[in-house]
Amino acid sequence: MDVRASRDTLVYMLERIETYFQRLQTYTEVLLTPEMIDLLGKIMVEVLSILAMATKRLKQGRISE
Repeated sequence: MDVRASRDTLVYMLERIETYFQRLQTYTEVLLTPEMIDLLGKIMVEVLSILAMATKRLKQGRISE
């Protein structure tokens, strides 16, 4: 994968995460069931995992330059 494609993929991922956080704000305005709280926790873990992977890839790219 070339640098531009990698960058475009990263930008797309970050935009999707931004959209998720915008929707998450709506959830903070309603009473959440325990199941919803559990699901949101699992989603947050996945989001953090994606951000960690993206950060690692960015650091590897800088090192290889």
